[in-house]
Amino acid sequence: MTTGEAPDGEYLKKLVEQSKRNGVKVKEATADMAYSSKDNIEYAKENGIKLISKLNPVISNGSGRSDEGFVYNKDADRYQCPAGHLAKKKKRAKRRNQKGRNERIVYHFDTKKCEECRMREGCCKAGAKTKTYSITILGETHKEQKEFQETEYFKERARQRYMIEAKNAELKQAHGLDKADSVGVVAMRKQSFITAFVANIKRIVKLMEVKAA
Repeated sequence: MTTGEAPDGEYLKKLVEQSKRNGVKVKEATADMAYSSKDNIEYAKENGIKLISKLNPVISNGSGRSDEGFVYNKDADRYQCPAGHLAKKKKRAKRRNQKGRNERIVYHFDTKKCEECRMREGCCKAGAKTKTYSITILGETHKEQKEFQETEYFKERARQRYMIEAKNAELKQAHGLDKADSVGVVAMRKQSFITAFVANIKRIVKLMEVKAA
């Protein structure tokens, strides 16, 4: 459970490692496009995990400098800076006099916010009229994932993802998880655990009834 602005994709490794500690053998991870980052693809490959996550040109960090702390927010469809400010606009840009190189997406940030930012030193020069961050669309490191994405196995497994969303919808519509009962991440986490527990009990009872029949 995270706050609304937290990028989902950053939590793949944590969730997988948590599952392993609980005795689960993780051979496959199914998720939305936010999880198809370079780091996640490499982590999955190193750990023998099939990553069923479709590539999104916006988060294919071929030349995105992740060490600078800029991360993609899938809900806003924008990159956000280390201070948490979202880019105000984006546009495609071809590389001049560099034939054969991939296009980039350039994100433009509000320099007025930069001037007041606590992290402006070393990030944005005083009086700068522009502050941008760019990524390469579908870099070389994603070619293997793209090829995997086009296989029948990937397509079939991706089609099963609707069950995850269906369960999320059940938790929200039937059990009230669409609205927080209390304020704060800790309270929301507790509410989520209890809601998931109730849903699991319902599932267990249903399976017992089927078995008895």
